[in-house]
Amino acid sequence: MAQTPERKVKDKIKTLLKRYGVYYAMPIGTGYGNAGVPDFLCCVPPRGGFLAIEAKANGGRTTGLQDINLNDILHAGGEAVVVDEDGLEALEKLLLDMTGTKP
Repeated sequence: MAQTPERKVKDKIKTLLKRYGVYYAMPIGTGYGNAGVPDFLCCVPPRGGFLAIEAKANGGRTTGLQDINLNDILHAGGEAVVVDEDGLEALEKLLLDMTGTKP
């Protein structure tokens, strides 16, 4: 079975998160959960910073509910980003900043 473009982005995000020692969970959307929750909910060392990541295929757009959740996370003091294939480098820069790691 071929991987979808979004699945490929998610796999690359997982690789980055593992490289920087980031704990992450990927909530599964069901009828019992919150709609629009980002694909990755992360705890970033060393200070336990909160990071939410919504993965998209290139050209993919967030839904209204996803935008609400991402904005709520930002207003609560966390980091929230949308990442597609072209945004992986920016995600790595954010992880470098959050972890205090040097490239």
